[in-house]
Amino acid sequence: MERINITYLTRFLLIPFFFFISNSIIAQDLNNINKKSDFFKHVKFGGAIGLGISNTYTDILVAPSAIYQFNPMFSMGVGLQGSYINNKDFYTSWIYGPTFVALLNPIPEVQFSMELEQLRVNNTYTYIHPNYTDDFWNTALFFGAGYSTPNATIGVKYNVLYKKKDNVYNTGFMPFVRVYF
Repeated sequence: MERINITYLTRFLLIPFFFFISNSIIAQDLNNINKKSDFFKHVKFGGAIGLGISNTYTDILVAPSAIYQFNPMFSMGVGLQGSYINNKDFYTSWIYGPTFVALLNPIPEVQFSMELEQLRVNNTYTYIHPNYTDDFWNTALFFGAGYSTPNATIGVKYNVLYKKKDNVYNTGFMPFVRVYF
């Protein structure tokens, strides 16, 4: 008889205990669902577009990117770059690849940047018969400085890995305008 009482007592205590525990777990999950992440409040989108056209030359650039603002001074992000260049009767070039960027604003008006690009370059020289193709990877590491406003920065950057023989950039220095919203 005592064994029956222990069984009933165990059931009597365990059923409410499990109900209380499961109810607490569900309530905690609902609290987590109702909390919205502030991740996207710190993400800014932007990039660059470029267009240069003449009767013998075409240069088109599209470079979207996104950065995460860790705090008012520091942000990091990624981007993609794609460009098409055609110099009539001389060469055609396709350049594309990812970019990684880090931005530092020690004061709101000054921005220092570091950009790492890994670009695939496909050049076809048409002035040589038969056409000569030169396909390779180019790595660029830019350090830059510029004047910054809340959404835009204008400045200059330098490619510390610049080599004239790479046929990607004409010089190690490059002016830039960077815009993020």
